[in-house]
Amino acid sequence: MNLIRMFGDSISRSKDVMRFVCQRTFATAAGKAKKVGRGDGGNDAPKASNLSKEIKSSMVVSANTLKDGLDPKILPNSDHPDYLWHLLDKRPALSELRRKNVETLSFDDLKRFVKLDTRARIKENHSIKAKN
Repeated sequence: MNLIRMFGDSISRSKDVMRFVCQRTFATAAGKAKKVGRGDGGNDAPKASNLSKEIKSSMVVSANTLKDGLDPKILPNSDHPDYLWHLLDKRPALSELRRKNVETLSFDDLKRFVKLDTRARIKENHSIKAKN
């Protein structure tokens, strides 16, 4: 619209010129504007993988972070460290640890209780200071 105001007499005010000046288009790979409706999925569908089933079952695909490296191979379970199988185990929450007797807790549970309790106290102190 500013172009029409600046060059008022030199540009004819036909609908085609207005549409050309005011229309916003975006270039695509082919260089032409492409209109996509709301319901049109276009090419958003996942593409089929070119990898064979043998490679997928023997390697961790896309786990490589190095430019010249290869994807790591899947190892048997016996080759992994023992702690790995317990990483996703449920650990007790602070409220559950508070209900138990502190003297009967295992070392790991006691360590977790101290850590969570300290964190809760710090959060409480910060919220009290923020209110003042």
